[in-house]
Amino acid sequence: MTDAPRSARSYALLSIAAALVTIAMKGLAWRLTGSVGLLSDAAESIVNLAAALIALWALTVAERPPSPTHDWGYSKAEYFSSGAEGFLILAAAFGIAVAAWERWQSPKPIEDAWIGIAVASAASAINGGVAWVLFRAGARLRSITLRADAHHLMTDVWTSVGVVFGIALVALTGWQRLDPLIAFAVAVNIVWTGWRLVRETSHGLLDTALPEDERGRVTGALIPFQEEGILFHAIRSRVAGRRRFVTMHVLAPGEWTIQRGHDLCEQIEAAVRGALPDAHVFTHLEPREDPVSWDDRGLDRA
Repeated sequence: MTDAPRSARSYALLSIAAALVTIAMKGLAWRLTGSVGLLSDAAESIVNLAAALIALWALTVAERPPSPTHDWGYSKAEYFSSGAEGFLILAAAFGIAVAAWERWQSPKPIEDAWIGIAVASAASAINGGVAWVLFRAGARLRSITLRADAHHLMTDVWTSVGVVFGIALVALTGWQRLDPLIAFAVAVNIVWTGWRLVRETSHGLLDTALPEDERGRVTGALIPFQEEGILFHAIRSRVAGRRRFVTMHVLAPGEWTIQRGHDLCEQIEAAVRGALPDAHVFTHLEPREDPVSWDDRGLDRA
């Protein structure tokens, strides 16, 4: 388990480097043009940097092994990162809206528009490339922190695309109020991304069950045992960052020896881990003839 967090931290460092570069580039574009749209774009990159720093901290904490005070480890630290990133995005949206309103009341011409567009486009291309890398890494490492960072960067990319398009229209038409209108649109767009991250974080903190496709893999791993007469119930699961936990009650013939039942549970746990790599699987053996064994069958949930 130690390789994955170390690799995830390296992607967080990549995100930090990209944020520093794009802040400088977008800040330059804003200084050249005076566009409030580009100012909002640069402000979002500052949020990107803060989010990337939080992500690095969360991934470092999540790497820690279980301790006497945290028996299940620290993997949920990643949810602090995704939640903070969601709220930072919402804060950025508010700041952009305020700046746009001020510019709407006092329109100003945009200077050196095409140079600013070129610089902002280059910064957007960098963010797009890094977001693509983070999406792939987040899926491979099952890291909500990297996925949140990737979503944030893609929000930044679409923000930049809208801002660049709008500034080009301002330069071509001379309609100065189009600039703050674009900034308002940017603010509305990124609110949705921020809300999705906050919602995903809340689900993780509430011990949400495995996604449907992963639950299906667990169910599939149990079929060979069911065909041999073994029964299961009280199948439950939860997700904690990149870790998966699965528990179940295994009902076997009561005349079996402890050793035989133990061997069966070992086989079942291995089969589930084969279908769901790195999952933590816990089994509870019960005699299927005993009515008490069926009292909790209503808790089935994979």
